[in-house]
Amino acid sequence: MFEIPQLDLKGKVSDAEWQTRVDLAACYRLVAMHGWDDLIYTHISARIPDSEHLLINAFGLAFDEITASNLVKIDLQGNIIDENCPFEINPAGFTIHSAIHEARHDAMCVLHLHTNETIAVASLEQGLLPLSQYAMFALASMSYHGYEGLAVNPAEKLRLQQDLGNSNFMLLRNHGGLTLGKTIGDAFMHMYDLTRACQIQLQIQGTGQPAVLVDQDIVDGIRAQANIVHTGLTGGQKSWPAMLRKVYRSDPHFSR
Repeated sequence: MFEIPQLDLKGKVSDAEWQTRVDLAACYRLVAMHGWDDLIYTHISARIPDSEHLLINAFGLAFDEITASNLVKIDLQGNIIDENCPFEINPAGFTIHSAIHEARHDAMCVLHLHTNETIAVASLEQGLLPLSQYAMFALASMSYHGYEGLAVNPAEKLRLQQDLGNSNFMLLRNHGGLTLGKTIGDAFMHMYDLTRACQIQLQIQGTGQPAVLVDQDIVDGIRAQANIVHTGLTGGQKSWPAMLRKVYRSDPHFSR
């Protein structure tokens, strides 16, 4: 019960896969540090560069137990690549993540969470409103997907792909939030923006006072600015080394 199988894959996989494992493990730890985890029930996946293989968390491990070596390598059909792997994966997590990785080859990382704030805003008829600068980043690339029950039905995959389109932010109605990124750092920063936007909206709405909405023409013009600020070398990748250092100071074991 208290012992987790200890794996050591450093030096046994390619350099690109190992770096992806370290970054993804750090992302899991950051989610736990922010209090965004949901016991063992949400997922972050990443595509290994130059392959069709994905990395995802082992079903049954808490986010603060994830390490670079205990992430599970799977293919797009959900098959675990290493026959000696002692872990399983969550079928619901696989359905959502495999659907998106199949359709969005531009996205290295898919981050799906069940925070109270994203569920609450996703469950509002109007969804996310242009009430804060954080909302601007999300609204520049936002989509919605209706609730269909537990995400274990393969038939839902096509509808999820169609609803997502080319967007990098999604609110799953009555369910939670989802972000994509060209890097793990980008996907994390997108989720940070989405979560903050939802938190601020609920705080504003909780005052019961009239709110000032940002004009739609400004919202429409944010996309190019958002691409500069929160994506690539000046966005997720610029902040990501600081996030890695933050995780390492907390517990260096994530990188094993």
